Amino acid sequence: MEFLLQKMKSAQDEQVQYWLGDGTQQINLNALIGHTLTFEFTGAIFCQECQKKIKKSFGEGFCFNCFSTAAAASPCILHPELCQAHLGLGRDPIYEEKHHNQPHLVYLAQTDQLKVGITRKTQMLTRWIDQGAAAAIILAEVPNRYLAGVLEVALKAQFSDKTNWQSMLKNLPYDGPELSAQKWELEETLPADLTQYWTDDENIWEFNYPVAAYPTQVKSLSLDQQPRITGQLTGIRGQYLYLDNLWVLNIRKHTGYQIKWDN
Repeated sequence: MEFLLQKMKSAQDEQVQYWLGDGTQQINLNALIGHTLTFEFTGAIFCQECQKKIKKSFGEGFCFNCFSTAAAASPCILHPELCQAHLGLGRDPIYEEKHHNQPHLVYLAQTDQLKVGITRKTQMLTRWIDQGAAAAIILAEVPNRYLAGVLEVALKAQFSDKTNWQSMLKNLPYDGPELSAQKWELEETLPADLTQYWTDDENIWEFNYPVAAYPTQVKSLSLDQQPRITGQLTGIRGQYLYLDNLWVLNIRKHTGYQIKWDN
């Protein structure tokens, strides 16, 4: 089977469900835990925006031109406080209206530590699963991406906005305050004009990932350095596959890579 790698699709369930493939074929990965998988990189990479064949990808799947010009790769993706969609500005006003001038959530996600983050409201569960969160709670709801970014910046003084991927993949224990208690402590640190967006929602979402046994150490794989990768699938978390209970392959990082697949 041959296809272009794309971010794994997922669904919240008693155990998070994962699918790998492209727009025409999807493989349920949960059913393959314990099976030997082989990824063989053909050497071809295609831009996820313009579909042109490229030698190197930028920003997880773009050619350099699209990375520099496409709305899906605009600076406010990583820095939402820079978003100008609410002013009618941006690389593509139609895209900005559809994706950025929509209700957004500010949240706390827990792995071995807490991180603050934002997501479009309709992408809530997908976002938390992609980050490999063990649990998460909604802090605030705002009408657009810009305000979500402003809130996130205000909270960064308390928590990081980055996930420690190695700690997450090893499932190191969390030894911090309970999420709902932390939520109300954080509200007290906000500027008065931002507290209006704080929600009363104390629901804590928890996620159970399909991992046979968490490794004590993890080593990252790259199709650029190792075009043929074979190993027993021992788990899935975030956008990572565990192979042989040691190696991990970041699928999202290889967006647009054409592979031959065997299991």
